Formats: sequence, structure tokens, C-alpha cells
Amino acid sequence: MKAKTITYWTSTILVMFVMTVSGLFALLHAPAMMTKLAHLGYPVYFSNILGVAKAIGVVAVLAPGYALVKEWAYTGFGITILSAFYSHWMSGDGIAALEPIVFFALLIVSYATRPANRRLELPSAPRSVRETLMGEAR
Repeated sequence: MKAKTITYWTSTILVMFVMTVSGLFALLHAPAMMTKLAHLGYPVYFSNILGVAKAIGVVAVLAPGYALVKEWAYTGFGITILSAFYSHWMSGDGIAALEPIVFFALLIVSYATRPANRRLELPSAPRSVRETLMGEAR
């Protein structure tokens, strides 16, 4: 197996595992999760939203096909992780607030190393537009 493939699956599985577990804790209103959310100032119902969004995102990233949906899932996870960092930081959690940054880095690695069949292919712009935007001469 190629190094890029191993890197992709390792980083993806780690991030998806964390999203799955934290999403389940949120949906089940696990005491530890509810205590953390209360500490951060979030209402109880926010755990339902978070849990459902994480579950949908995990399915989207791991399922074959649906490249556009994967793009949105990666974006959603990025926003969620960075929001967790900011929330913890602003709540005075100190160095512990940096933990989400580790998973953000893993998310970036997963996104950057994903195989071609998991990428969104954008249509090419007509040559005249490309020349105009890129400054290419004819």
C-alpha cells in the first residue's frame, strides 16, 4: 500500500473515530459531554444538533462517491473543530484548548491526501477565461 493511502486512511479513521464518539456522547447526552457543553456556555439542545451533524458528516466522509457532500462534510468538521478550540480557549481552558488543533491538523492531512475518487472535479473554465485570469498569452 502506498504511503499516501496509508496516511489518508490513518488520519481519516482517527478523525472519524473522534467525531463518531463525540457525536454519540452528544446524542446520548452523556454526563461528561453535557458538563463540557455547559462549561462552554452551550444550551442542552445544542448537543442534539452537534450529534446529528457529526453522524451525517462521518457517513458522508466514509461513504464512497458523493464528492460534493464530502467537501461540505470536511468544511463542517473544520468549523466544528475550530469552534471547539475557540470555545475552550475563551472559556479559560488554557493549554487543554489546543487539543482540537491536533484533530484539525489530522483533518487537513485527511483532506489533502484523499484519493482522486474522493475529490470533487470542477469543470475547466473556457480557455479565454483561463487566459484572462491567469495572464497566459495566446
